[in-house]
Amino acid sequence: MILSGKEIVQEIERGNIVIDPFDERRVNPNSYNLSLHNELMIYKDGVLDMKTPHETEPLLIPPDGLTLTPGRLYLGRTEEYTRTEKFIPMLEGRSSIGRLGICIHVTAGFGDVGFAGYWTLEIFCVQPVRIYAGVEICQIYYHTIAGDYEPYHSGKYQNNCGIQPSLLYREF
Repeated sequence: MILSGKEIVQEIERGNIVIDPFDERRVNPNSYNLSLHNELMIYKDGVLDMKTPHETEPLLIPPDGLTLTPGRLYLGRTEEYTRTEKFIPMLEGRSSIGRLGICIHVTAGFGDVGFAGYWTLEIFCVQPVRIYAGVEICQIYYHTIAGDYEPYHSGKYQNNCGIQPSLLYREF
């Protein structure tokens, strides 16, 4: 089951979900809107090899916005830190963002129960589009989990402090 917006608020009050900072105006019927931080990151390499760490370059979104270029992957992050030991967090783009041709995650919208940190967003666009820091870019929602489980604690991306490039090379 997916938690309703009212249930998300109750679980925050119980301490089972953390969204920091939290703004009750961003609660939806069954999700919560997360916002885009002003930091982005791009890969410097033209070809990305899965077995190799890659150099990255930071980008800042200025107050007057930044135009994204099609064919380029931008890594961003949420302004909000989230944590839950009880639910499966899921991330989806907002429909208003998608209708501008912006995808905010390529394949990584599925979180693990126990994940704690900022969400790295894999952003790309289908045509040039200007973005702004602080925009409510995606929504988080929560599934219940059935059966015994081990919470995610020691993964590559746990307790991150910012944008996380791919660490897949560590698996080879």
